[in-house]
Amino acid sequence: MTVMNQEQDQEQSKSNEQEPAQASCKACEGSEGRELNAYELRQAMKRERLENAAERARTESDRLCKQARSMADVIPFGQPILVGHHSEKRDRRYRERINNTYGRSVEADKRAKTLESRAASVGTGGISSDDPDAIDKLREKLAKIEAVQARMKAANAAIRKGKTPEAKIANLVQLGFSEGIAAKVLKPDFCGRVGFPSYELTNNNANIKRIRGRIAQLEQASTAEPVSIEGKGYEYREDPEENRVMFVFPGKPEREVRDALRRFAFKWSPTRDAWVRQLNNAGRWAGECVRALLDARE
Repeated sequence: MTVMNQEQDQEQSKSNEQEPAQASCKACEGSEGRELNAYELRQAMKRERLENAAERARTESDRLCKQARSMADVIPFGQPILVGHHSEKRDRRYRERINNTYGRSVEADKRAKTLESRAASVGTGGISSDDPDAIDKLREKLAKIEAVQARMKAANAAIRKGKTPEAKIANLVQLGFSEGIAAKVLKPDFCGRVGFPSYELTNNNANIKRIRGRIAQLEQASTAEPVSIEGKGYEYREDPEENRVMFVFPGKPEREVRDALRRFAFKWSPTRDAWVRQLNNAGRWAGECVRALLDARE
């Protein structure tokens, strides 16, 4: 964790101490008490579906485990299989059922853990281009990163300006750093550097440029006009509102057509009744490739 992150964490912890703990967000409200937009609502519903599925799998695992234990309790403790006895085959089959039931319990438990992990990861992948508020969120994120960049530059300038360690710390404190953080900033790293290293400024600046590029791309996409082209047995669409490139067929397409769509990363969307992928330059290029293949058919 960088010194700047530590400073932000300290400020956040102070804020948390001053404000009472907030209740968890409702299904239709965000963490700030506002209503979720359509994308956020879909994410919340997806998370809830996964959590419910995980709970069902966990319940099934417990049920199967109890069932296996109940079956095993029928066999006297330490009772071996009586080889050659008329009950041998039946006993072996019964014990195999117990093992299989335990195995199903373990599989259900694994499935529950996988679903819980998927539910926990929903919405943690950053700001999605599908989010209608993505531009505003990216601008907010950009402003925070730019503020961090400016603060690191100001801190390095304050360190160069100070002639003594005490003066350097005093300069950093004037910028809003605590004395403890200021002392850490002045502590030399493995190369003997003090302050914020150049690679951190470079990486942060690259992140700023990347976010600016995404904002420009989304702003351009938001002004794009929808496209609809009739082809040989299909309709090709570019829907800026849905942020999707789509192929719509009158019925289920042939296997070779489905294979071509999958090869270019198109996926079947039951809610849209179409084969889709995200609307971006790569998606448009993939759409042109698929259209060329479909139009070339006899």
